This record gives sequence, C-alpha cells and structure tokens, in this order.
Amino acid sequence: MLCDDCKKRPASVHITKIVNNDKIERHLCNECAKSLGEMSLAAFAMDNKFSVQDFLKGMFNYGFGDGAQPVTEAACRNCGMTYSEFSRNGKIGCSTCYTTFGERLEPLLRRIHGSSAHTGKIPKRSGGELEVKQRLKRLKQELAKHIVQEEYELAAKIRDEIRSVEKKMTDMQANNGQ
Repeated sequence: MLCDDCKKRPASVHITKIVNNDKIERHLCNECAKSLGEMSLAAFAMDNKFSVQDFLKGMFNYGFGDGAQPVTEAACRNCGMTYSEFSRNGKIGCSTCYTTFGERLEPLLRRIHGSSAHTGKIPKRSGGELEVKQRLKRLKQELAKHIVQEEYELAAKIRDEIRSVEKKMTDMQANNGQ
C-alpha cells in the first residue's frame, strides 16, 4: 500500500481517527507522517519503550480528579480487584469488573471506541443466520419498548417485521437442513 499523501513510498504508519462517529483512516509513509506531526506518539513509543498498556492506564485515569484515592474503594465481588489496581496495571480482572466499575468505564470506552456497547463481528461462515437472530432480538426489544410506551401502531409494524424475519429464519434453517 502506498502513502496516501505522496503516493511514492510504502505506507508504514496507519492512523484511524474517529470524530463524531465518523471514521477516518490514513495510511502514510514515515516522512509524510513526520511532516504532518502524526509520528509524535509513535516516535515517543519507540524511544521510551511506551506500551499500549501504559497508554490505556493513562486513559483510565483521565478525568477523575486530582488522583486522590477514596478511603474506601469498591472492589469487584468476583475477583476482588479495585479500580485503583485496575488503573495501575491497565487490565480488567474479570467480566464482573465491567459491572462493578461500569460507571467509570463507560465514558472511557466511549472515548476509545466511540460506543460502550460491544457489537462484535459476525463470522461469514455462519451464513447470515446469526445476523438474523440478532436482528430478531433487537426487534423484540423494540416491540416491548413500544408496547410499554403504548405506541401500538409502531408495535404492530414491528410485530409484522418480526413475523417476516422469523419466516426468513425458518426458511434459512430449512435450506441448511437439505
């Protein structure tokens, strides 16, 4: 892949920026990256043995006051990890930690990923069945929400869409069974 700017040298610096949910990817050679000031973090990382873990530790502590630790700190009921331990080593202890520290993690995850909800990827070999199941799940949640809000016309439309998706899923399963 050639550099996006000079179109002469091979791209060795790959930059992905997410601004207001818009993803911008740039592929630059070292010289163009340096001239645009995009090499500062990468150069710092190489010169100072900077790791991604150190970067994440800094992100986890961003925006939480002057760094003073509370006298009593909540710990994960499953693994016993405290938030200060997590911020020191940059690694979460277990899946329960996400619930325990959720209030502090959500803004961080939004800054890093643009969202705090994990959407994952769907393997191509699943033949789209997994995608249909996820869509059906979302539609059923949306249907329940509209019923609670007494928006019955919207609920009826979603109900019809659910029936259509369920039929599609039945057809897919029948085709896979042949």
